[in-house]
Amino acid sequence: MGEVIKMKPGKIDINEMKKKLNKKAGLEVAHSLGNGNDPSSVVDWIPTGSRWLDSIISIKGMAGIPIGKITELAGLSGTGKSYMAAQIAANAQKKGIFVVYFDAESAVDPEFLQQSGCNVDENFLYYQAISVEKVLESIEMLMDTYPQQRFLFIWDSIAATSSEKELESDFNPQSTMAVKPRIFSKAFPKLTIPLANNQCALLLINQLKTNITTNVAEAMTTPYIAPGGKAIEYFSSLRVWLTGRKSKASYIYDEVGRVVGSEVKATIQKSRFGSLKATCTFKIMWGDGVGIQDEESWFTAIKLSGTDKLKQSGAWYTIELNNGKSKKFQATNWIKLLQDKVFKESVLEIMDDAVVRGIKLEQD
Repeated sequence: MGEVIKMKPGKIDINEMKKKLNKKAGLEVAHSLGNGNDPSSVVDWIPTGSRWLDSIISIKGMAGIPIGKITELAGLSGTGKSYMAAQIAANAQKKGIFVVYFDAESAVDPEFLQQSGCNVDENFLYYQAISVEKVLESIEMLMDTYPQQRFLFIWDSIAATSSEKELESDFNPQSTMAVKPRIFSKAFPKLTIPLANNQCALLLINQLKTNITTNVAEAMTTPYIAPGGKAIEYFSSLRVWLTGRKSKASYIYDEVGRVVGSEVKATIQKSRFGSLKATCTFKIMWGDGVGIQDEESWFTAIKLSGTDKLKQSGAWYTIELNNGKSKKFQATNWIKLLQDKVFKESVLEIMDDAVVRGIKLEQD
């Protein structure tokens, strides 16, 4: 039985209570939510590289990958998951966050990462993901060893990482059925609180697969599924699914006809920040200019937001600038106009306000 503290009724010393509870748990688990020390709230985000995507993740304002949480980035083959992950890694480094990249597909190399803006010489560690267990143990060990360091753990991809049982078994899939989902069900609850307390982020890259079902209605409403089991779905605070348009018009070609990029649709499959099922589109390039290009999509985002700061008359548009003036233009001149500092700043203010507000109104 613990120590009994004598006190007047209704006069509990909350600091003493927290101290005892944290001592009993062996780590900081008890918090006073009224003083801003709330480990469950997200206070910082890592930009994804797409301004439009960042604006639809949360109804409270511009967001990104939530620090302190688990995020799943899933997509069909060729939708640029690894390219977006590299962009997110580069943006994390700009915030002083140490990036640990677990690669199971041998899909990244120094040149690719550097083209995406990553500094591979500092605050970056590449780890060959040899097994699911080793990756999870390494994440836990790094947070235990360096509790003051903020980490972004990128796992590319969980679908391609084998469990130790799968590595040791034969090629019969029945012998290792549901092994990884059981591992995730045990591991993610262990990582959730340390990720929040250490202000680290875990980004899971996953492969979308066609939902093979005899149920016609289900096939129409849920054409794709993400492997890995229910643990990923439950413990992820944010799930973003990337799909591409199945037409040649969605591809981007260079001057000699080579495919150097594609248009991607992002859907918020799950969000604990109030923006479920919101969608956006942007371009992912893998030619000379590796990364996300979504400045063209800002125009579409602002149009769809319904803001009164953009008005249309036939083929002409008029946008209110933040210097009190207005600018009349045609959609074909959008990218050229963004080279003007005042015009671009005005557009970004509208993105930060009207697009986010539009998502909030849609959810309400």
